[in-house]
Amino acid sequence: MSDKIVAVVGAGTMGSGIAIVMARSGYRTILNDVDADRVENGLATVRDFLAHSAELGKMSRPEADAAADRLEGSTDLGDLAPADVVVEAVFENLEVKQDLFAKLDSIVSGRTLLHTNTSTLSVTGIASGSSHSERVVGTHYCNPAPLMKLVEVAPGRHTADWALEATREFLTSLNKTSVVTKDRPGFIVNRFLIPWENSVIAALDAGLGTVESIDAAVTGALGHPMGPFRLLDIVGLDIHQQVAMRLYEQLRDPKFYPPPMVDRMVAAGDLGRKVGRGFYDYADSRQLFGS
Repeated sequence: MSDKIVAVVGAGTMGSGIAIVMARSGYRTILNDVDADRVENGLATVRDFLAHSAELGKMSRPEADAAADRLEGSTDLGDLAPADVVVEAVFENLEVKQDLFAKLDSIVSGRTLLHTNTSTLSVTGIASGSSHSERVVGTHYCNPAPLMKLVEVAPGRHTADWALEATREFLTSLNKTSVVTKDRPGFIVNRFLIPWENSVIAALDAGLGTVESIDAAVTGALGHPMGPFRLLDIVGLDIHQQVAMRLYEQLRDPKFYPPPMVDRMVAAGDLGRKVGRGFYDYADSRQLFGS
């Protein structure tokens, strides 16, 4: 796969996590963002994760070093010209995403797959920014991307069959399991996950249990590999708040509206692992993905 190039646009938590997946799977990976500091922070996150994975024995040191060597940073969209796949992981704003895909039209080749990692916005709406909407596909990597095997694949209204098939083949090469879903707000996972996370936050706020006891109950009785508060800390309370509000705005169902405790934690800056504190405190906030 060394001759294949993947670009990830957006060097935040999600983009960095997706870049880990690409580099670890053997692809030359370009991590792009408009801000040089964000790019450097994203690259550091990827390298720290790979190094930590080697320390834990989840991959060998030579494998980790080789994956890190396949990674490069960029602040210029023009650097994405040779990419075979571009994954958009920027802020969940329709106009920003449309503008990005419009710019990519004149940069990448006509056969480059254009993927959007949105989980709340319309893939069709995002694809309308491109004059080649037939090659735009929604690929929602479940968070944390390096650890979760599932990717939701959502074709837009004009997505071509070849682009959908090529996307699923590409995800298989990443050792991911893909499920195809309709282009609807929240797709499958967040339609179920966001209301459930809201309910456990409300239960905590009502004193039903502690952070630790609720997480233990979920992992011990329901068989989840991770408790909801551990997961929320990895995702980030600010991200949960944004996703929940966007789904509420589109669906107008109160179960998607984030509980007041979310607003208080965001206001206090207790966003999760990326800042070192959320529902739990973390001695090493660099380990964003719970490796």
